[in-house]
Amino acid sequence: MSSETKSAKQSILDTAQLIVGRKGFSAVGLNEILQAAEVPKGSFYHYFNSKDAFGVVLLDNYFDNYVNGMQQLFNQPGLTQHAKLMRYWQCWIDNQTGCTDAGKCLAVKLGAEVSDLSEPMRLALHRGTSRTIELLAVAMQRGVEDGSLLLEHRPQDLAHQLYALWLGASVMSKITRTFAPFEEALLLTRQLLGRPENTDNHIDRGTGK
Repeated sequence: MSSETKSAKQSILDTAQLIVGRKGFSAVGLNEILQAAEVPKGSFYHYFNSKDAFGVVLLDNYFDNYVNGMQQLFNQPGLTQHAKLMRYWQCWIDNQTGCTDAGKCLAVKLGAEVSDLSEPMRLALHRGTSRTIELLAVAMQRGVEDGSLLLEHRPQDLAHQLYALWLGASVMSKITRTFAPFEEALLLTRQLLGRPENTDNHIDRGTGK
């Protein structure tokens, strides 16, 4: 594949993430995406067989970038795993409540919308969220090993529970148009992570994921 082809395809995906992150998948037409990406309509079907197939690639691409960002955060030196995990959740809040669309979570935006409409896209969401949960579980296990976490549940189980908690908080924040669901999720997350008294709990607001 030529660099020109890669660039055009990636331009479609990058542009679509912004638009779909704002409007959802079903409400967005291909023409809107292609015009914003400045890519001819005929090019779309050169890269994607259908809108559903495009949606799968869009989600896979999104989660590739998302997981890469998580890995960079969790591999940062000089921070306990507890501090890294709390920074991750704070970044979740910042991305969901910020004034730009760049960080909008497609798992939150599309989870309920497309899971009943497209089995391939549902499977893409399942793959991506499973990768996310696995990274959270690894970070929690490392936190147990470095002494910054005191867990009453297995890391894998807790990772599932917390991810579901934060997905729910994101939806409830949209419904209520308040910050309260995130405050409640953050409080419960701190309790479930069981931070020993002598560990760092500092959170930097506005840090990218």
